[in-house]
Amino acid sequence: MELSILITSFVTLFVIVDPIGLTPLFVAMTQEMTPKQQRQIAIRSIVVAIGILFAFTLFGDAILRFAGISMPAFRVAGGILLFLTALDMLGPGSIATVILLAGNTPGIEGILWTYAVVSAVMITVFAFFLTAPLIKRALGKTGINVTTRLLGMLLAALAVQFVMDGIADFGLLS
Repeated sequence: MELSILITSFVTLFVIVDPIGLTPLFVAMTQEMTPKQQRQIAIRSIVVAIGILFAFTLFGDAILRFAGISMPAFRVAGGILLFLTALDMLGPGSIATVILLAGNTPGIEGILWTYAVVSAVMITVFAFFLTAPLIKRALGKTGINVTTRLLGMLLAALAVQFVMDGIADFGLLS
């Protein structure tokens, strides 16, 4: 897989997972816990997220085929979903994202590269969770909101690209 595709995949999943936006939520949910308990919650959260995203990376294409949905149709739908998510940075677009990413490179190579991207993003999220109080203090509420909005704009652009790729797969765009 080309480095540019790997970087685009990482950025896409990073933006949709939005660890910067998750930071205040993690702080709020774990503020009464000890650092050890916070670390345990962070680890458990990351393991569950990796499990879900790995499963959809591996079985997402089969689920789509079972439902009679083509990859181009899913690219258009996934792009629209990501665009809607980008509008307010709410909702889990990660599952659609990993299916789209794995579908970009067919076979085991696409699955393995998507696993690598998921792992890298989740390691980054874990680091954000562990440093959440520092990040929240450094950026403040306004800084986190601005960063989330910027990531939302980037996600909107990526979503439009997914839609265009799906339309091109149908042969309607060259």
